[in-house]
Amino acid sequence: MGGFSADERLRLQQLRVLRRRWLRDQELSEREPVLPRRQPGPVAAFWERFLQPGGLWRQRVFRAYQTGGFLVAQVLIPAWLVHYYVKYHVMRAPYGIVSSNPAIFPVSPLAAWVSLRLCE
Repeated sequence: MGGFSADERLRLQQLRVLRRRWLRDQELSEREPVLPRRQPGPVAAFWERFLQPGGLWRQRVFRAYQTGGFLVAQVLIPAWLVHYYVKYHVMRAPYGIVSSNPAIFPVSPLAAWVSLRLCE
């Protein structure tokens, strides 16, 4: 009793043929898929035309973007850092930031003068 019966072999052969036909049907021809023509709105149509490679406006916008990035990264941020350092760490007068006042002790003449002024 080895192997399949005649009916089982016929059924397996038919299944094999059906699988092959199904796999062959899954292959797309060069004309598929057939999609309906898409009508973009005015904004989408503008961006599709604008983003075409080699367009003049695209080049101009990219150049402006590069220039702006250069100015921010190479000019504006370093200038701000230098300004901050000079304002808070180097410059003392006339518009420098005073980080601490000199200490006034109770026995100093300045303390006596201040206390007299406050009492008036």
